[in-house]
Amino acid sequence: MTLRLGLGLPQMPQYDPRRDVRDVARAAEEIGFDSVWGFERTLVPNEPLEGLYGIPGQPWPDFYRHCADPLVTLTLAAAVTDRVRLGSSVLVSGLHAPFPLARMLATLDAASGGRVLAGLGTGWSQDEYRAAGVTAYADRGAQLDELLDVCAAVWGPDPVAYRGRWTEIAPASVGPKPTRPVPVYLAGSNGRALERVARRADGWLPGHLTGTQLAPLLGRLRAAAERHGRDAGELDVVLRVGIDLTGAPLPQDGRRPYTGSHEQVLADLAGAADAGAREVLLDFQVHCRDGKELTDRAADLYGRIRAAGL
Repeated sequence: MTLRLGLGLPQMPQYDPRRDVRDVARAAEEIGFDSVWGFERTLVPNEPLEGLYGIPGQPWPDFYRHCADPLVTLTLAAAVTDRVRLGSSVLVSGLHAPFPLARMLATLDAASGGRVLAGLGTGWSQDEYRAAGVTAYADRGAQLDELLDVCAAVWGPDPVAYRGRWTEIAPASVGPKPTRPVPVYLAGSNGRALERVARRADGWLPGHLTGTQLAPLLGRLRAAAERHGRDAGELDVVLRVGIDLTGAPLPQDGRRPYTGSHEQVLADLAGAADAGAREVLLDFQVHCRDGKELTDRAADLYGRIRAAGL
């Protein structure tokens, strides 16, 4: 099976959202990418409540400052493309009220002709949860479960009705409807997150894992899916990786995955595919200055990946 390839859209501070998002999305489709993706980062606190990814003392990077909104970014991409799927990796569920988010995703899917993939996760930043004011950080798992229920209701037939902890919809007509029930992909790799993927998701969104790291987690996920009476083979796997091509080989000791020479990055991608990744989301944006540089690097690596038979 040919490895599907996605491309991260430019959202970081060095990019011009008026120009670069549209240019990169259009180019991604022309190059042959299967999908384009947006991620969510709403703020960088001056005095964070916790370190990056919840790791004590880990500083937040400057490239997370002023990131463009993912749904606006995907809407811009939808307007200039016809084929590529439009994914979020990921929307942080607890930063959004369930009903409006379900409607926005449905509208984007209808407007794009059924190309949306709803990638969701619980996030890790207490600062973002406080700023959003939607739900408490401690309730993030329960709120994601309710969001999934609300999406299923809103995307289904009218009349829509739902009563939960954060959402109450009296029987009503709600539209527009998506072209089809939007596929839901969930992030996370701890026990509870994998169980939720196994029970409720169409796909899994692991991040920045090597093939060696991915394989045992995917084994756990497939076993959990089977326990819940699902066909584990139907679960899609889209792996997000940050690409940093130095052009020269780096020493293997201490080398971060998906960095170094083209040969090293291609070997990492082959390992991920062998471990079970069906699609890899290539994110170049940290190490590029503008949309043109991002597009050029993406086109070059895309050609090398296909030439390598991946």
